[in-house]
Amino acid sequence: MCLRAPGATRLIALLVFATMAEAAPAATPGPAPGAGSTGPLTLAATTTKPATPVRRRRARRRRPLPPDGVFSRNAILLDPSTGEVLFEKNSSRSVPIASLTKLMTSLVFLEQDPDLDREVEVTMTEISGAGSTQLRRNERVPLGELLRMSLMSSDNCATRVLMRESGLPREEFIARMNRKAVELGLTGTRFVECTGLDERNVSTASDVARLLHAAAHEPLIAEITTTRSHEFRTARSRHWVGNTNRLLYGRYEVKGGKTGFIREAGYCFATWVRSQGRDLIAVVLGAPTNATRFADTVRLLQKVQQPAATQTQL
Repeated sequence: MCLRAPGATRLIALLVFATMAEAAPAATPGPAPGAGSTGPLTLAATTTKPATPVRRRRARRRRPLPPDGVFSRNAILLDPSTGEVLFEKNSSRSVPIASLTKLMTSLVFLEQDPDLDREVEVTMTEISGAGSTQLRRNERVPLGELLRMSLMSSDNCATRVLMRESGLPREEFIARMNRKAVELGLTGTRFVECTGLDERNVSTASDVARLLHAAAHEPLIAEITTTRSHEFRTARSRHWVGNTNRLLYGRYEVKGGKTGFIREAGYCFATWVRSQGRDLIAVVLGAPTNATRFADTVRLLQKVQQPAATQTQL
């Protein structure tokens, strides 16, 4: 056992104290006593708080309009009464159309002459993987209300229940959707399911314009797609359904329309409006944002409505 001499112990203690003092942050010296000092100096009284940097809001840079005035990858504007194409951009290219699919689903469903007052049960089969929905497992809902949810708020669960309750097996229902596309002359259109969640549901801007024209001639589809909001009750809950078509809240007289979105399709929109005594159908597919699809549509409508002397190239 090694014993340290008392002098050695004091020397080690002094060295440890000196090391600790060197590692500690030095206090900023304050004013000398008598030069504005009101008492003993403390570290808190002499430490200067760093100034908070001023954050300047960065100006949001607006993207310049493309030469054709349309951000969407595919678009068409036509006069449904004459068939005249007033503008087109890649309008014959087949691309995913997302929930614009539901226009065809609704046509085929209504062709089965369903009892829209009949209440049907929602099951987990329809809810699973359907995305956002107000519907709950085992909730009983009239078919007419499900049709409104499908067309107004693009509810995928409601759409699946409609197909299930159509009286047709799934494969036959999809086959009829494709046969109806052939009947309407939609040569660039193909469906593999009823909601639009599958990117293999494809069409062209030109075909979608024809599809909307046919769907809006069905009075119930026209009435539903031009309704801003709708409320109803079931035994389990109260439902409020809002229409995703923003043009219903503007100055246009809307005669039909539908929105759609999945990642592969981008933001899609088809609408039939009457403005200044003229009917116009506009379709935009593959818009980069929700707002852009409506802005693209309004720009197309405004360009066409300008006097010939001031109209610029779309």
